[in-house]
Amino acid sequence: MEQIRPRVLLAGTGSGCGKTSLTCAVLLALAQRGVRLAACKCGPDYIDPMFHSRVVGVRSTTLDAFFFDPNTLKSLLVQNGAERDVTILEGVMGYYDGIGLDGRASTWEIARLTKTPVVLVVDARGAALSILAVIEGFRTFMPQSCIRGVILNRCSAGTYRMLEAAIQQRFDGQIRPLGYLPVMPECGLESRHLGLVTAAEVEGLQEKLMRLAHQAGDSIDLDGLLELAGSAPPLSCEPISLPQQEPVRIAVAQDTAFSFYYAENLEVLRAMGAQLVPFSPLTDPALPAGIHGLYLGGGYPELHARQLSENHAMRNSVAAALAGGLPCIAECGGFMYLTEAIGEWPMVGFLPGRCFDAGKLTRFGYVTLSSQRENLLCGTGEEIRGHEFHRWDCTCPGGDLTARKPTGRSWTCGVATERLYAGFPHFHFHANLSFARRFYEICLKEKRSHD
Repeated sequence: MEQIRPRVLLAGTGSGCGKTSLTCAVLLALAQRGVRLAACKCGPDYIDPMFHSRVVGVRSTTLDAFFFDPNTLKSLLVQNGAERDVTILEGVMGYYDGIGLDGRASTWEIARLTKTPVVLVVDARGAALSILAVIEGFRTFMPQSCIRGVILNRCSAGTYRMLEAAIQQRFDGQIRPLGYLPVMPECGLESRHLGLVTAAEVEGLQEKLMRLAHQAGDSIDLDGLLELAGSAPPLSCEPISLPQQEPVRIAVAQDTAFSFYYAENLEVLRAMGAQLVPFSPLTDPALPAGIHGLYLGGGYPELHARQLSENHAMRNSVAAALAGGLPCIAECGGFMYLTEAIGEWPMVGFLPGRCFDAGKLTRFGYVTLSSQRENLLCGTGEEIRGHEFHRWDCTCPGGDLTARKPTGRSWTCGVATERLYAGFPHFHFHANLSFARRFYEICLKEKRSHD
């Protein structure tokens, strides 16, 4: 059994309340004190964990109560927080928002499953006493709310002093006021996107975050936050075991067009023995030599369609490798790259269909994928939970899998053959580790066929 103790969850009253800016400010401020940190992001987001790790410099993982069973969720939290002084969890959307109206797959559910004390981030703009009503409502709305503290965002020093005393009096120690951040328009993160991974934008973001961290050190009770994290009870779980296999080489597309990966998916492959070989479909002339598998993740290929299209050598290399049976996972942006075209720009052309801007999010949200045929990742009827987040669509999105939303709505999607999975849904290997094992085994078969 494994255990983790100090941990705290920063949850928001709703999207846009400033919890990501505040979480990053707290992480940096604590790191500057020498605190050894881990971070987690609740929900299916693969961008914020990348933001934590690449910009803030803290290792981060995804925690999702729809994807994972309770033991897996706790195991990932424990694993990520091993040998760290404290783990900071960041919530998703509003604290109680999840699937439907019963709190399933919400930040609240994760807090309860992991017995993590919660600090509510409240946007204090344009309010005073009403803020106490917001706190009271969140504290009592559901049983076992886990809410133990509050931080006010976009709040002046004078207003905070007044509200701090009112919160202490009203909640009599049950809710602890832990500080505030003032309005800092020069440090807004609202426009961030995949461009975070470019050096120039990371530099600009780090400068903003350093200002936020300096302010957090002045106006957020970091000692109180650490004390609250230390009150979390021990968390036990069964460790996740992965089979050690003969090494294989798997090429992974990683550049500004392709960078949407769950980091844990890559770690699963490494843990089984894979050597992951990064390459760029934008700039490299061909796939890496001596590979036994290919992973094309999501991203924004539509923003780089011309450059991808003009790299004829790479397009030809990918097409030839797939025609030769190289095992390949291609999620969302990776799937788009394998089709005939993105907009007006020709792509690899291994799959039929042309990708176009649908003008809005398409088939957005959680799905359960089930296979209609034996394929690279699973047998007939096997399931894995995933997520779609895209506004581009394809004239031929595939029909080898059935995607079913929690509401019951379903549709066919994806191309799934003995050597290929390609489709818009993203999935997390820890939602069904047999998918990762099967992919690895077919990569191993590919390797042995050339020995």
